[in-house]
Amino acid sequence: MANVVKVFKKTSPNGKVTAYLSRRDFVDHLTHTAPIDGVVLVDDDYLKDRKVFAKVIITYRYGREEDEVMGLSFSKEYVLVCDEITPKTDDAQLSGVQTHLIEKLGASARPFSVTLPENAPTSVSLEPGDGDSDKPLGVLYDLSFFVAESEEENPHKRNSVTLPVRKVQFAPSKHDPCRPYTIVSRTFTLAPGHLNLEVGLNQDIYLHGQPVEAYIKVQNRSKRTVKSIAAQVIQHVEVTITNNNFSRVVASIESREGCPIVPDSQLERHVELRPLASNMRRFGVALDGRVKDQDANLASSTIIPTGKEADDFLGINVSYSIRVKLLCGTISGNLSAEVPFMLMHPDPEGQDVKPEEALEVTEFSSFRRGQSVEEFNDE
Repeated sequence: MANVVKVFKKTSPNGKVTAYLSRRDFVDHLTHTAPIDGVVLVDDDYLKDRKVFAKVIITYRYGREEDEVMGLSFSKEYVLVCDEITPKTDDAQLSGVQTHLIEKLGASARPFSVTLPENAPTSVSLEPGDGDSDKPLGVLYDLSFFVAESEEENPHKRNSVTLPVRKVQFAPSKHDPCRPYTIVSRTFTLAPGHLNLEVGLNQDIYLHGQPVEAYIKVQNRSKRTVKSIAAQVIQHVEVTITNNNFSRVVASIESREGCPIVPDSQLERHVELRPLASNMRRFGVALDGRVKDQDANLASSTIIPTGKEADDFLGINVSYSIRVKLLCGTISGNLSAEVPFMLMHPDPEGQDVKPEEALEVTEFSSFRRGQSVEEFNDE
């Protein structure tokens, strides 16, 4: 049976403009960002002397719409790209998906390739909490196609197509793996000796859904007793456009296994935590900037290219760490250690259609599961 390559389709309200996308993600490879390409189908008799434009709009929404009072706005919107779509004469520049679609749709299908600026931020959405907000929070992208005489003209909804898209980063396929760890120590007032804590991870990059396994070693050379051990996965969120930073616990465990750790003793053990978005309904938890017909994951770690600063990317930067606490009681206090790691998706292989494959075209208009599917068979 031939493999199927998915293509996403949406048609304007008047039925005159139809966009076919080979993917819904701008993929950031750090050295460059892969474009979104496909074809736009517009009837020549309807187009006449007008042109077809592709526009990318980014929306920063960093506050709930219901909290906007007295003219205060928690949203900013910018046009990042506005390109005129013209047919490419060099067929070698077309992808296999574009070539296949043009063969099926005819000469009225115009190929396009849209690229984001270098410093465009990754897509991130923020959990609105118990009461869903009408408009999602975070960094959101929309890709639209419209017919107009010039790019300055305001497009009309009836002859335009708008699709939510994302900019994403994946786990680097080539990097120097390491086992991050840290060692901390503390003394207690009016008590001799030290309490030592070592925390290490078995890898520096975890994939979404994988358990984060931490190695813990406690050496109690003090006169205090460790009553229990707590471990947490912490998500750190930096909203650069407002210079705001906050953290959320996305997985936690507290255990008395091996406790109490009395003076002049030690403990070695492993703990596992599995950070999942399905466990979180707390305001401010950063999620993948998902499109509406997909389940949410926790937001992936943001990778800043070498030589760049976080402030160069006006958006939402996300990082993770595991925090281990030794709980010694209210009077004695605690000892904490924190180790950073990255949480990401694996880099999928780029898809392109081959002669023996078919295109599965999914309607992009309703954003609901169970949408109608039309197959373009290579006959």
